[in-house]
Amino acid sequence: PELEELPGQQSFPAYLSNCLNFGNKSCSPTHRSFYVQVIMYSVMTGAMVITIFGNLVIIISISHFRQLHSPTNFLILSMATTDFLLGFVIMPYSMVRSVESCWYFGDGFCKFHASFDMMLSLTSIFHLCSIAIDRFYAVCDPLHYTTTMTTSMIKRLLAFCWSAPALFLFGLVLSEANVSGMQSYEIPVACFKFCALTFNKFWGTILFTTCFFTPGSIMVGIYSKIFIVSMLESLKKDRKAAKTLGIVMGVFLACWLPCFLAILIDPYLDYSTPIIVLDLLVWLGYFNSTCNPLIHGFFYPWFRKALKYIVSGKIFSSHSETAKLFPEAH
Repeated sequence: PELEELPGQQSFPAYLSNCLNFGNKSCSPTHRSFYVQVIMYSVMTGAMVITIFGNLVIIISISHFRQLHSPTNFLILSMATTDFLLGFVIMPYSMVRSVESCWYFGDGFCKFHASFDMMLSLTSIFHLCSIAIDRFYAVCDPLHYTTTMTTSMIKRLLAFCWSAPALFLFGLVLSEANVSGMQSYEIPVACFKFCALTFNKFWGTILFTTCFFTPGSIMVGIYSKIFIVSMLESLKKDRKAAKTLGIVMGVFLACWLPCFLAILIDPYLDYSTPIIVLDLLVWLGYFNSTCNPLIHGFFYPWFRKALKYIVSGKIFSSHSETAKLFPEAH
């Protein structure tokens, strides 16, 4: 079908011809006022700072204090590393792209940024699923927990959480299989400074099913079982764990469900979802990495103690003094 003329511009076919022949790429005009841009930068910077420093506290705490070395906490440490990288490497460039409605950092870095962005997001989701499996054995089968969740098992889970998303995403993007047959998407990518990872119908469905629906369903099933067991046994510690995990699950679904639904549905809408909506959904997904350290800070005493020690500088004191910090931790 004929491509419609852009408001205030030459027709798309003529513009596309000039773009492809002369490399005349340009940014879409943005009509945001200065004050709106300031607000957007402020909110996104705040989320980025919380993501970076909140997860950095978790990384330092679990790495430094031997009392926090446990299978669950090693999974949390790895997930915090994922969320830290998302905040430190991905979010700054995404912030500029979102506020300015333009990608200033080149086509090559765009491909790396988009791939690494989605890879870290999927890695974070797989970590949440692994933590759910760990908690299942701890609450529902405590007698076999130490023989099931061994160091080698944790290493295998971590290897899967990192390698599977990396192989899947980078393989997909480098082969360009994710945009195969997407003619309506090729034009804005070819002629505007537009950087986003988009999927055709087939790979959008695969991504939704294998990377969100399946781990999400596992998490819901596990947390439901944990909740039932902790209620029946009336164990205060397990009830608190079930409540915490329920909040983690709720935040996860609230942050990621809209984004993955857009990935699934947008190809069937001929990629007509407004960019501003897609951008909002991406940042909603980022917000999950911002919330994770806040949840730990609210529900886990060891996080608050470690934060106090790190901020006060006591972390550099003698080992004999810090050994008394977490007598109950695990």
